[in-house]
Amino acid sequence: MTYKVTFDQRAGYLHAVATGTNSKQNVMGYLADILHECMARDCFRVLIEERLEGPRLNMTDVYEIASQGQSRAPGRHPVIAYVDMNAANTSNMKFAEDVAVNRGGFVRVFPSVDDAEQWLMVLDNKVAQSKK
Repeated sequence: MTYKVTFDQRAGYLHAVATGTNSKQNVMGYLADILHECMARDCFRVLIEERLEGPRLNMTDVYEIASQGQSRAPGRHPVIAYVDMNAANTSNMKFAEDVAVNRGGFVRVFPSVDDAEQWLMVLDNKVAQSKK
């Protein structure tokens, strides 16, 4: 596998940056690494910033990866803000979001890291308000 994932704990969420070569195996690998890190830190809000190089995955691969998401974390439901920094067109990522959500995942795709961070902060504020 030719990828690397770095982690940065932020207030209320984990920021993961995946770099390397774009392939189905690498995406599945970094997603497993992120889930492992979320479990180790007991932090299930994550911003995934994908910076993989090379051709985008085909729709079949995207479907298979997205539909396996919830089975990787039984009983845990991570909230995922996802940004693909190298996607020229976001239709595959929107498709992945739809597949994951239809299988019980809480995933949202964003065009930028700033947009994803704002969404995570809004969620934190809503949770804080609901506890009052």
